[in-house]
Amino acid sequence: MTVLKTIAWYKLKIIIFFFSFSFLIIFLRLLQLQIQLGDLFLHKSTKNFERIETINSPRGNILDCNGILLATNRPVHNVFWKGTGNRQLTPKQKKNLQHLEKIINKPLLDNKKLILQIKKSEQRYQKKLILSDISFEQLSQLEEKFTKQNIIIETAFKRFYPYESYASHILGYLGRINFDFIGKTGLEEIFENNLKGKHGALLSTINSLGRKLNETTLDQALSGANIKTTINIKLQTIVETIFPKEETGTCIIMDTNTGGILTMLSRPNFNPSIFLAPISHKSWQSLQNQKPFLNRAINASYPPGSIFKLVVTSAALEKGIITPETIWDCKGYITFAGRRYHCHEQHGHGKLTVSEALEQSCNPLFYDIGTKLSIDTLADYAHRFGLGEKTNIIFSEKTGLIPTNKWKMETKGERWWPGETLSAAVGQSFLLVTPMQIARMIASIFSGALINPRILESEPIIKKPLDIKEETLEFLRQSMKKVVAQGTGKRIGVVKDIEIYAKTSTAQTSALHKRNKGRRYKEHGWIVTHFQYKNYNPMTMVVLVEHAGSSRLPTSIAKNFLIQYKKYVDTKSV
Repeated sequence: MTVLKTIAWYKLKIIIFFFSFSFLIIFLRLLQLQIQLGDLFLHKSTKNFERIETINSPRGNILDCNGILLATNRPVHNVFWKGTGNRQLTPKQKKNLQHLEKIINKPLLDNKKLILQIKKSEQRYQKKLILSDISFEQLSQLEEKFTKQNIIIETAFKRFYPYESYASHILGYLGRINFDFIGKTGLEEIFENNLKGKHGALLSTINSLGRKLNETTLDQALSGANIKTTINIKLQTIVETIFPKEETGTCIIMDTNTGGILTMLSRPNFNPSIFLAPISHKSWQSLQNQKPFLNRAINASYPPGSIFKLVVTSAALEKGIITPETIWDCKGYITFAGRRYHCHEQHGHGKLTVSEALEQSCNPLFYDIGTKLSIDTLADYAHRFGLGEKTNIIFSEKTGLIPTNKWKMETKGERWWPGETLSAAVGQSFLLVTPMQIARMIASIFSGALINPRILESEPIIKKPLDIKEETLEFLRQSMKKVVAQGTGKRIGVVKDIEIYAKTSTAQTSALHKRNKGRRYKEHGWIVTHFQYKNYNPMTMVVLVEHAGSSRLPTSIAKNFLIQYKKYVDTKSV
């Protein structure tokens, strides 16, 4: 009996231990569920009957200097089927779908996949998108014929660019991230936080079938801020129209005194709206091949060619290499180190003043100056005019390249050769500038200060005194006046009543013997002008056409703009 009692007592202890241990496990698990995981399960249970919807805020507008909309939002009316809990579509509901078919001119009842989705949304009290972005005419008919029991219309907002591709590099475009759009380039990207506003939130309570019981607004949506630019869309439209669509290049028009950018064209361009919907890989590749997203005004660098002669003239005058009265006898070439450096005029220009050499873009005088000035001196004067430096425009930009002895040794591992200075003296060699730098430089010749280009009306006007003597600047101005009167820019001199100063340029992109091998080997064409009509603010214009072969096409573009600008001002004055 004692042995049996001992065994019984031993089994009892095992049972007590097992139940105690099991209770402890259950107790600890309950503690974990109630205390440690309580908030998690509360959140999950709440999600079963609560839904938080985002209320998108209208994006801020981008305006031109006169308050004209460049980027805005347009209402988009979408048609939804709103489920009411029926297990099958009723005859009345099918009849409504038939009426809807006629209005939207789109088959619905024959679309088995769509009807299946509508049935599911009907059973689950859910919404199903039937048609997006209907026309105003369709909207009017729907509002007239349907109640909001099943067919409902909701209005959203979609980014809209009224002028399509015009000024696209300034405006930029939006890209989709998850279910939202954010700025990817241009002003849309730079001022994303200002433009996007603040999204609102709507809390909905639903039952187990998905039926909405009530709604509560948690946060009100706040519209984004508007941005006013210095762009004049009327002038931008003129430039976009007269710049040949098949050409690649840029055109900048800047207020000389304020730095306000009135137009900034870069070709090829793009329509920002294409990114508001999914884009195919093939379409994306086609766009990439054309390189339309490169802003050639600020993010592409080019040899300046003869425009750089304005810098060389300044250095030569202030270093005493020449005087305004210097006479040069152009024989068609000069010889340096056993090599001939030719003029574009095969038989030479004969005797010329320095001003006439600028007027006719005669190279030999500047080759000769290149034998007497170091590359570092030329670089010093180039930097004085803001070349090789950022212009401080709000967009990212290239700085170009102004070569020096030190640069050549560090990058090429060899000294700077004297013959290379001759090439630099006519704007070739390793020299690279951006069109915006050139616009800033030309404006400085007439204002006496380097001014920061401005895109926004709210940006401060920032100027830096130009470290060039006033008499030197006056000499450059008078020389640019003669370019229009009787020099290489005389074709724009036909535009009467506008005070015009100019300098043309043809910048080599390859060895001359290659120029007949195809357009890509031809020279870039430039023209820079400073002009004023009546008592309106003076302006600076830069036109660059890639591989134009000469300055003829850019000059024609500049002339056509001045003609249209004159008409625009006269119409505006009436």
